[in-house]
Amino acid sequence: MANSSLLVIISSAPYDGSDVVWNALRLAKTAMESGTGVKIFLINSGVDTGRKGIVPPENYFNLAEMLKETAIAGAEVKFCKTCIDRCGIGTGDMIDGIKVGSMKDLHGWIMASDKNVTF
Repeated sequence: MANSSLLVIISSAPYDGSDVVWNALRLAKTAMESGTGVKIFLINSGVDTGRKGIVPPENYFNLAEMLKETAIAGAEVKFCKTCIDRCGIGTGDMIDGIKVGSMKDLHGWIMASDKNVTF
């Protein structure tokens, strides 16, 4: 049982030339390894982190695979349904292990988490 909880909100696009999403996923993994309960919410361009079939640029980590591994390890992961609808991404295009989420879900997670961090 986790002794504390962390909500990681990823709103940045993967592979945007920075390490923002990579560092968000590294933080989530580190928190889980120390016994912290982790939830990850993908919003805005961050929903692309959970899309199937996105090929990482050369010399980049596979962020979708990292996200999937984090979910398998016990993190609860949701993506903003409104954001994928706005971007024209269907829910079938998202990787396994993450669920459809809403603003109501995000609000609940924010209120219930000990700490929240946005990338």
